[in-house]
Amino acid sequence: MTQRINTLADVARDYDAIVFDQWGVLHNGTAPYSGAIDCLANLANSGLTLAVLSNSGKRTGPNARRMADMGFAPSLFTQIMTSGEALWRDIDAGKVPQRHFFCIERSAGDAFTWADGLPVEFTDLENAEAVLLMGLPDGTRLADWRPTLRAALDADLPIYCSNPDCQSPRADGLVISPGALAFTYIDMGGDVTFYGKPHLRIFDALALSLGVARILMVGDSLEHDIAGAQAAGWDSLLVQGGLYASDFAQADHDAVLASLVTAKACRPPKFSIEVLA
Repeated sequence: MTQRINTLADVARDYDAIVFDQWGVLHNGTAPYSGAIDCLANLANSGLTLAVLSNSGKRTGPNARRMADMGFAPSLFTQIMTSGEALWRDIDAGKVPQRHFFCIERSAGDAFTWADGLPVEFTDLENAEAVLLMGLPDGTRLADWRPTLRAALDADLPIYCSNPDCQSPRADGLVISPGALAFTYIDMGGDVTFYGKPHLRIFDALALSLGVARILMVGDSLEHDIAGAQAAGWDSLLVQGGLYASDFAQADHDAVLASLVTAKACRPPKFSIEVLA
């Protein structure tokens, strides 16, 4: 049975570290949610270790700067780990054999910024060895990318997806995210390697780096934040005001949560909170 709480302070004392998702939890991509900065500052002042675990296709640095620009002081977080950082490190360590990539990105230039320091080249599909799927332009439709996916499949190109999210909250609503395109490619018969939540290795890597045992994951996605935390042996807290805000606004909390858990084939989180406070 999920316990509803009013503030993170209600349960924070039971943990050595609290790990936060970004979008839908701390901010909407443009501005922080009301109360989020104060909540984190109070937790940090109490001596808790705070970290961020994000399915951002970008590296740690750009994410840290974006959050700092929104008012989240860098000193709040012991670590910021992103799925884009995890993929960058694997390529740098020689764990990814391909070096010529066709890139799908949210904004032109994102891939070049991300790849700084790596021995990789970006090229067209005809000369690529693999596809880097790190972002999608806001407003994109899956149908827009089917010809590209078909060409990649015909060339037997694997996809490395550094953002497994299928949807992401924005200030004006939800947008399609790279994970949706990756799963479309899988349905077409293509090969995809995912980096990020809910896949266990990114949780284990962060836990090892934090060096603590009692960890609480705070997220807004049952499929990514909550399921991944549960697989890693962490406790989990679902923020109602993110990805599922419209669902929770329409009906009773317990009924909505039960419906979502069934639809996503997930286990319920240990805790639930409306917004960070």
